[in-house]
Amino acid sequence: MADDNGALRAVATDEINDAGDRRGPLRPDRMQTARTRASGPGLARLFQFGDGVALGAASLVAGLVMPLPMTMWLGAPLMALALLVATGAYVMRKRERSRRRFGRLLLSAVAASGGAGTLCGLLDPSFPALACAAWTVTAGTLLVVSHMIWGQVLANLRRQGLLTPNLIIVGGTPAAERLIRRAMRTRDVNILGIFDDRRDRVGPALRGVPVLGKTSDLIDHRILPFADRIVITVPAKANARIAQLIERLAPIPNSISLLLEDADDESTSKAVGRIADFDLMQVSGGRQRASYLAAKRALDLILGIAGLIALAPLMAAIAVAIRLDSPGPVFFRQRRHGYMNEEIVVWKFRSMKVETSDFTAARQVSADDDRVTRVGRFIRKTSLDELPQIFNIISGEMSVVGPRPHAIGMKSGGADASKLVATYAHRHRIKPGLTGWAAVNGSRGPVNTAEDVRRRVALDLEYVERQSFWLDIAIILRTAPCLLGDSEGVR
Repeated sequence: MADDNGALRAVATDEINDAGDRRGPLRPDRMQTARTRASGPGLARLFQFGDGVALGAASLVAGLVMPLPMTMWLGAPLMALALLVATGAYVMRKRERSRRRFGRLLLSAVAASGGAGTLCGLLDPSFPALACAAWTVTAGTLLVVSHMIWGQVLANLRRQGLLTPNLIIVGGTPAAERLIRRAMRTRDVNILGIFDDRRDRVGPALRGVPVLGKTSDLIDHRILPFADRIVITVPAKANARIAQLIERLAPIPNSISLLLEDADDESTSKAVGRIADFDLMQVSGGRQRASYLAAKRALDLILGIAGLIALAPLMAAIAVAIRLDSPGPVFFRQRRHGYMNEEIVVWKFRSMKVETSDFTAARQVSADDDRVTRVGRFIRKTSLDELPQIFNIISGEMSVVGPRPHAIGMKSGGADASKLVATYAHRHRIKPGLTGWAAVNGSRGPVNTAEDVRRRVALDLEYVERQSFWLDIAIILRTAPCLLGDSEGVR
């Protein structure tokens, strides 16, 4: 499985790299898809947790020097964390001066110690000031050490191209040129390429960054899974053009930002800074919550590993039955769209005859389909053919809950399913799932008509908007009853 996915990513990278002179000066040496790259907000939460551990350790060490009341034990760490958040300690700016960063840590420790110590003094006049000093020194030292470690972690991630945002520019305008110039100076962002409908006027490159095509070429371009954000650079007064571009790019699952052409260097610098830096306390509505993503990934790993262990005998029995029933491999591997249109290899138990295998889902499965084997009919009806996707879940390409991954090039009623709904690719804003909101609401199996596709996409997008940990749990609990009560469905 790893070899298949590695080869697929290598092919995709080779295709988007073109010739060496087409890479441009701002494309990383090693391209990483958005799924495999580090999450800024997630790292910030991890760093905050690390600081909480360091502050708790400070209370423990200070308590060994002299007894501390519970108010000091808990109050000082909590107050210090609140001050660190309030003063922007978790906005991980690349070029922030060390003196300023570490000064803020020490001031937070002093203020938290003073506040908690004052409260302790009010509650107990005999409370020794030396306890506050012991906690402040210990907390300040541990925070400085903690952030030195975090700084090295961030630097390593940036060097590996796992943290620096990847941008695609739409519009070869003066604003785009300023953005490129600023990026070349600071290396805050990677710019993968430019798309512009006026390619003849812009030329093959803008300050070395290649023009990869027209705006329409971006919709299905292989570079999309590697981009974190699309930046539209247009004149401020071109309202019609802005509306046209936003409408044209609506099918793209990636985040889209607007940088006006008449912005000055300072405005451009601030805009790029907002993209390049990440702030724990400013995770806004369009972005997924880091805490939810961490909990979802933990649930995937727990259920995936537990399921693999528990279902191993059943999976082995199915594999033997498939080999005895018809010649050919046990597994069926199919290229499907994953997170941000990334192409992934999805695993299933083979349910069709080898000579009639349909890798692009050009023909939907029907009742009494002559391509399906005897064992295949049983494992499709019971959805046991999907069990190997546990490997996709453990590897991180899929989740337990999410929109079902569709085959690339899947046809419905003779038409490309992805072209039947303008917002079809928005279902790829999250990882695909083994089960999902659409599945437990009756949209399972083949989608034979345009109306079937629209209903499936509508349910998937409803989940994308509503997703939460408890909704995931509810969907998992509803999945088995839905399977048992859907014996007549064609799958």
